[in-house]
This record gives sequence, C-alpha cells and structure tokens, in this order.
Amino acid sequence: MVALIIVLAVLALVVLWAIVSYNGLIRRRNRVDNAWSQIDVQLKRRLDLIPNLVETVKGYAAHERETLEAVIQARNAALAAPSTPAAQEAADNLLSGALRQLFALREAYPDLKANSNFMALQEELTATEGRVAYARQYYNDAVLDYNTAIDTFPTVFFARALKFTKREYFEAEQAAQQPPSVSF
Repeated sequence: MVALIIVLAVLALVVLWAIVSYNGLIRRRNRVDNAWSQIDVQLKRRLDLIPNLVETVKGYAAHERETLEAVIQARNAALAAPSTPAAQEAADNLLSGALRQLFALREAYPDLKANSNFMALQEELTATEGRVAYARQYYNDAVLDYNTAIDTFPTVFFARALKFTKREYFEAEQAAQQPPSVSF
C-alpha cells in the first residue's frame, strides 16, 4: 500500500513537472512570436515612411535617379521578403545601405537639408530605427530565453518529443546597427 502511494506521488510529480514545463515552453514561444511581431511592426512603419522621403528628395535631386531607384528597390525587396529573421535581416541590411546613400544627398543639396518635410521625415525615420533596434534586442532576448529553455536538462527531452525547435536570432550588419544620423 505504501509502495502504491509512493508510485502515485512520483507519477503525480512527473505529470505536474510535464504540465509546468509545457506551459513554460508555450509561454516562451509566444513571447518570441510577440517579439517578432513587434520587429515586423517597426520594419513596416519604416517602409511606410520611405515613399514620402523619396518624393521629397525627388523635388530637389531629380537627377539622382540611381540613388532613388536603389532605395525604392530595397524597399520593394523588404516588402517581398518572407517574415523570417534571416530574410528580414538581409532585406534590412540592403535597405539600410540604400538609406545611407539617400541621406548622403542632403550634403550635396543645401535646399534639401533646409526642407522641413525632409527634416521631419528623417527624424521620424531615425526614431523608427531606434525602435527597430529596441525590438530586435527584445526579440533576441526572448529567443535566448526560449532556446535556453528547450536545451536545458531535463526539459530538452520533453521539448524534443513535442517538436519545439530553436529560433533564429535577428541581427543586423555592423554598419546597419547604427541609425541614420541627423545633422544639420
């Protein structure tokens, strides 16, 4: 009788551990998904600002067609990129490089530098870049927590059995980690 009680108690503890582990893994996975959606929101916000910025620059630097087309192509590539960290990372790096070229035009065109619409859009884009960086950091922290949880003993066996898989980090190129500078 005592042996039966001990076996039932051990079984109850194992079931309790399984429930707590499963719920913890689900909570962490949901946190990663939420963090990714926050990055996605900020990247889309940045993409929405770009057409206005390009139109403003067109009025002052119409013959800079190559730079403007590079920004538009980078934006379109970012819009078409799959919603995965690797694909978004590549699109983000391409877009950041194109935007740096666009902002370099302000030095060649003093009237553009003085345009209040251009300045406001540039400030908004810089603020958005800061939000992207924060969202990226939050996402990577959530991925670290999730990946650690599914690799930790004894949860690793449980996680593998339930097909919890590691998530990718979202990292930017070193040059793309700095938001565009605003200098007047």
